[in-house]
Amino acid sequence: MRKVFGFGETVLDIIFKDGQPVAAKPGGSVLNAFVSMGRLGWNPRFISEYARDDVGALIDSYLAENGVNTRYVNRFADGKSALALAFLDSDNNARYSFYKDFPEQRLQDLPLDLDAGDIILFGSIYASTSEVRDSLLRLLEIGKKRGSLIVYDPNFRKAHLHELEELKPRIIENIACADIVRGSDEDFRLIFGLDDPAEVARLIDTGSRLLLYTQNAAEVQIFYKSSRLKIPAEKIDPVSTIGAGDNFNAGILHFLLKNGITRQNFKEIGNNEILMMARIGVQFASHVCRHYDNYISREFAEEIQQGT
Repeated sequence: MRKVFGFGETVLDIIFKDGQPVAAKPGGSVLNAFVSMGRLGWNPRFISEYARDDVGALIDSYLAENGVNTRYVNRFADGKSALALAFLDSDNNARYSFYKDFPEQRLQDLPLDLDAGDIILFGSIYASTSEVRDSLLRLLEIGKKRGSLIVYDPNFRKAHLHELEELKPRIIENIACADIVRGSDEDFRLIFGLDDPAEVARLIDTGSRLLLYTQNAAEVQIFYKSSRLKIPAEKIDPVSTIGAGDNFNAGILHFLLKNGITRQNFKEIGNNEILMMARIGVQFASHVCRHYDNYISREFAEEIQQGT
């Protein structure tokens, strides 16, 4: 089986609605996508870190129960697992506060078994922080040399605007490393001050990489080479939008793996395939928005596997 690797942070999401905690779930952008991928049977290999504390034990057990391979997770003793407090507004969109206590030495054990045909997903602020930057760049270098397909999601939040001057050059470098970029209108507005999808596409350089530009409840726009495609979002009443973009990413990965799309044949991907991939992303994201979980349900995963 082709392998899929994910580089991302791990947190325990504690979700608040109307000032009261309503759920607590393992979270993090890549983790959310990988729990969904695990439920789909892809045995995703997660590259991350959390402590040997009670929160870390809870997260570790949850990942194992959901088919996520934690061979490359660093379980540290000097520090505490990270927490993310998510406060839902009237539209059920989240505002975050983060609490982190990491050790000095981080993420030293990286996979060397990447091959042509494998996929790497990375993203969020975690992929642009100085403490793990060298590890990420080593991983991406190995992946590019071996011919792995690379997917990047900036996943930038207002809480990190005060760090933008430091982070922006790294985000630009991350984009340059990717074959596929999936980002929201909010991401590109906050990072680059851009609201026009066509301007974002020029910045991303969609002559050489594919851009999936999501706009919450509005349409998804897709740019690749000379093509500009659009598909509508599903009309739903969301319970929580926390895992929406993350599971759009899971839909992308599922499509790429299921349809044998590798870095070697990606340049020949057609518009019909691109639209199918985006529709699956929308399908996954819409499903997750209907409940407080950050990932697709096991029942939904079974339906996808059975093609229903």
